[in-house]
Amino acid sequence: MRHKIAGKRLSRHVGARNALRRILIKQLFEFERIKTTRAKAEAIRGQAERLITLAKRGNAAEEASAKVHARRLAAARLDDAKIVKKLFDEIAPRYAERNGGYTRMTKLGPREGDRAEMVLLELVE
Repeated sequence: MRHKIAGKRLSRHVGARNALRRILIKQLFEFERIKTTRAKAEAIRGQAERLITLAKRGNAAEEASAKVHARRLAAARLDDAKIVKKLFDEIAPRYAERNGGYTRMTKLGPREGDRAEMVLLELVE
């Protein structure tokens, strides 16, 4: 039994699952909307929102060391300097007055090939 075990397995081993989550989060921040399965969207939604909150707190910090620390934490999770820059300079300031709920999932219906439930995961304007 999987009592008190957080996260979804997504039918992958640990390395592939972490790589998939990292790639999907990077694509969400790069294109600001992605079309994916519902299970994958639910698996990355919380992590993406936590990264936006991290960027907001980093931008609002008074000390330079706190700003650098926040960027380094985000860079460790995303592994892409261009995406980290966009997250801190474009995406986080948009949500400065918002207290959460930065993403929206819109159901698109089942996929033709395997009938997997598809959703559009996008950043709220």
